[in-house]
Amino acid sequence: MRVTLTNDCCLPVLSDALDDESASQLAAGFKALADPIRLRLLSLIANAPEGTACSCDLEAPVGKSQPTVSHHLSILAEAGLITKEKSGRWVMCCVVPERLAELRDALNEDSVIAARP
Repeated sequence: MRVTLTNDCCLPVLSDALDDESASQLAAGFKALADPIRLRLLSLIANAPEGTACSCDLEAPVGKSQPTVSHHLSILAEAGLITKEKSGRWVMCCVVPERLAELRDALNEDSVIAARP
């Protein structure tokens, strides 16, 4: 599933009933994060020098082979959580902070309380 980011996605989950599109976008992001390897990869990328990590530097820390790391990076990218840019044989990865903010805000209790009339 390819996720399309919009400026109006996504309302806090508890503030109102979600429409199908909003629910699908949020679910894709949370599903991508529901795997410990992908969480670790996202954390490694977010904490890499200058916010960019080479896929070659991600294999050893998670103890997985290049094809497995590549698979997990693709899932994170399809969910809109990272960007990938090919650089020769390797891929450079960056976190998409706006997408992480959408997921965080969807569960943020303060947003829910503030959004209620």
